[in-house]
Amino acid sequence: MQTPSTDLQSKATSGLYTLVKHCRMCRGTSFSTYLDLGFHPPSDQFRTPEEQDLPEITYPLRVMLCMTCGLSQLTHVVDPRILYQHDYPYESSTTRTGKRHWDEYAASVVRRCGLAADALVIDIGSNVGTLLESFRGQGMRVLGIDPAPNIAAEANANGVDTICAFFNRASAKEALARVGQAAVVTGTNVFAHIDDLDDVMAAVDDLLQPGGVFIFESPYMRQLVAHFEYDTIYHEHLSYLSLKPVMALVARHGYEVFAVEETDIHGGSIRVYIGRQGDRAVDEGVGALLVKEEAAGIHRLEALQHFAARVAENREKLVWIIEELLHAGKKVVAVSAPAKGMTLLNYCGLHSRQLRFATEKSALKIGRLTPGGHIPVVSDNALTAERPDYALLLAWNFAPEIMANLSSYREHGGKFIIPIPEPRIE
Repeated sequence: MQTPSTDLQSKATSGLYTLVKHCRMCRGTSFSTYLDLGFHPPSDQFRTPEEQDLPEITYPLRVMLCMTCGLSQLTHVVDPRILYQHDYPYESSTTRTGKRHWDEYAASVVRRCGLAADALVIDIGSNVGTLLESFRGQGMRVLGIDPAPNIAAEANANGVDTICAFFNRASAKEALARVGQAAVVTGTNVFAHIDDLDDVMAAVDDLLQPGGVFIFESPYMRQLVAHFEYDTIYHEHLSYLSLKPVMALVARHGYEVFAVEETDIHGGSIRVYIGRQGDRAVDEGVGALLVKEEAAGIHRLEALQHFAARVAENREKLVWIIEELLHAGKKVVAVSAPAKGMTLLNYCGLHSRQLRFATEKSALKIGRLTPGGHIPVVSDNALTAERPDYALLLAWNFAPEIMANLSSYREHGGKFIIPIPEPRIE
């Protein structure tokens, strides 16, 4: 049996990555690259101290626009086995904000789709089963499908029945044999992670009963551009989703978008309801959101090039703030270590020289080192024990709750640096 270190090294060099040649939404072949964030290690590949000296593989992190349908997507796809099947450290948010969101999500779906008690909901990329627990609280039967062995094991241990597999027609067949067809299939923060979306739609079609609904929720490209949320860009996020290209994809499979909702989670997300063509009346909000997307310019190259220029400006401002603080003899750390924060740190060149440590609640990350910069990850308790002068808040999308939880740090003179959308000190 391989040791963790040699296992990490073998996965880092197996398969590596592929260059995207066809748009996964419309199959178009005309692209324009507009944002280059450099080369990054996988954002969720936190290292143990024993793995610190292993070679660290980095991959291109560039975004291009499909000139046919308007989908923004990464230029390269990293082998998903590298990203998800070595000690995957992401757990669905357990913040109060996150829990409220999952409960609202489940209640909204049950209400909008008119689900009867004991209807079956299958969640792809179900993680530890947080959303499914909310659906179960609404009286639904549930099943999860997730490719990370450690995460699927935790979900099963917590009583959320979970198949450990990537979502495709093979795992859909296994789900059908176990529980039958579903009234609803959900994909929360996972639809943007999958390269072969044609296979996803075929698998969803296998799973859904007549009149069934597929729903995904992901960070929304319109909000990403409006608020310069470039840290949302990392190797797991292959697509930067908006309504127009999604409609092109699902139409090719005999489906249509019949409703959309915008939510505040993760800096602004979109929840998309998809059914077989003609099954349900199309809500007027679908057309209204298409108009907003057109006005925002998120499918136009010129507007996206302007966004890329603003991203570079954000980096300059943030680095300037932190370097000035260090020059003045101030102690700076990071609070939270989400995957998005790793994009920000590595793009800005903020490593262990500038940031003494990063604090975390997740036991899966504490005691490890951040990818790229090798910043030690410690418990949140270190913030009040060490009392650094400034803390860079990487999970800025949960800033109000995190700062309230760490009020004792501020009471002793500590200040937070909020990096997005404009770097500022609070």
